[in-house]
This record gives sequence, C-alpha cells and structure tokens, in this order.
Amino acid sequence: MKTPTSRPVVLCVSGHDPSGGAGLQADIEALLAQGCHAAPTVTALTVQDTVNVSDFRVLDREWVLAQANAVIADLPVEAIKLGMLGSVEMVETVLEIKNSLPNVPMVCDPVLRAGGGGALGKDEVGYAMRERLFPASLIATPNLPEARILAELPEGTADECAEKLLPFIKHLLITGGHGDEKEVHNRLYSRDGSQHTFTCQRLPGSYHGSGCTLASTLAGRIALGEELVSAVKSALDYTWRTLRDAEQPGHGQYIPRRLPLDAS
Repeated sequence: MKTPTSRPVVLCVSGHDPSGGAGLQADIEALLAQGCHAAPTVTALTVQDTVNVSDFRVLDREWVLAQANAVIADLPVEAIKLGMLGSVEMVETVLEIKNSLPNVPMVCDPVLRAGGGGALGKDEVGYAMRERLFPASLIATPNLPEARILAELPEGTADECAEKLLPFIKHLLITGGHGDEKEVHNRLYSRDGSQHTFTCQRLPGSYHGSGCTLASTLAGRIALGEELVSAVKSALDYTWRTLRDAEQPGHGQYIPRRLPLDAS
C-alpha cells in the first residue's frame, strides 16, 4: 500500500443524482471514506429520487471533456471510475479522456438501470461500453441483470455471462443479491482463468446507490495501491457495511451510509 503525502485522486465520470443516494455523490462519499480525493466530472443530469428515475439529460461532450481535462491538467489522477454515461456519444467521449491517461487503471460500472428499475440509457449504450470501454478498463462491476444485458444472455448465469464478456475485459466482478438466496455470491472472473467468490449475508430491503458505492470504493482501493483481489474484497466488505447501516430518508429505497472506515 502506498503512503502518499496527499490523498490519491480518483477521476469520477458519472451522472448527478439529486437525491444524493447514487451517482457522483455516492462516489464522493465512498472515496472520502477510503482516504481518497474524488474529482467528479458530470456526464448527465437526472430527475430521480429514492423511488426511481423519471428523466435524464446527457451533457454536451465539450462540457464533459472540459471538466475532465481541467482535472487532468491540474491533479495527479491515480484511478478513473466510470458510472452513468447515458449515450453512445458519451462512451466515445470517455474513451478520449482515457487516452489522455493511458497508464491509469479504470473501473467501469456499467450503469444501465436505476435501483428502482428505470432506464439510464438504452441497451446500445451498454453494448458500446462493452465494445469500446471494457478493453480500456482494468475491471467492470456489473450486477447480474446488467451482465445479462451486456452479454446478450437474458437468462444467463454469472458463469455464462463471464464467458461472453471476458474477451473484452481483463477482470469482471459480477455481483449477486438479485435473487432470493440467503447468501449473496459475488464472483470475480479474470481472463487468465482464475476465479474468486466472495460471500456475504443477504440484507433485507433494496438499496439506492449500492453499485456506485462498490465501484468507487474499488477505484479508491486501487488508487491506494491495493492489489486487485484484495481491493475487490475490501470494496465488497465496505459496501456491505454501508448497506447494513443504510437509512431510509425518503419513500423508496434505502441509501447506503458511507461512513469512514474507522467509523463503520
């Protein structure tokens, strides 16, 4: 693990959630809890609450590039975390950003649906992420429903989805928890054939921002210099604690309570 004189910077490229449960606010809170500095680049504005998303607007690519380039010119970016992109054009915009940081690891959270089920981009956006951004990323973190969309296997198992997706990306973390099982199985697949399964107790309720919390925490652990498998475990453990302590401030899903490590 590194012992930097300042906190590692993670460039977060994602959408804004006015409810504060998911999106860039989730990224900021989770990264602060890891001892990292979040540098948020806004890709889209959404109209959503803890129940669902009702609308979104993707920003012009020039605005997104200007935000990211200002950060890149000023701050030493140690990792990139991707969230909601919302359009195929934004996929290409992110690829341009990544080309400016060729040696910086990128964690891709392929956000296609809100926690309440509302769409945050057409499936074509997911396919573009698979074809264009997965090869440029270190790891992707889809949940099983997202993995099925990306793999074009509507009833596929995690193993079957991984087999279809690993040609595009080095490492793939497919998270569970979307069935009725008492234990949640989160599976890490690597292109070299290695696999790791991380099991945790299933918690009651549904959560708004769990995927964002996981991916941003993972990006933070990588930025801190933690080895990938250990970073995945750390991110899963931390995310589980935020869900265990989640709050329900609104009328919909619970919001993860993203406290610092020493307070959780």
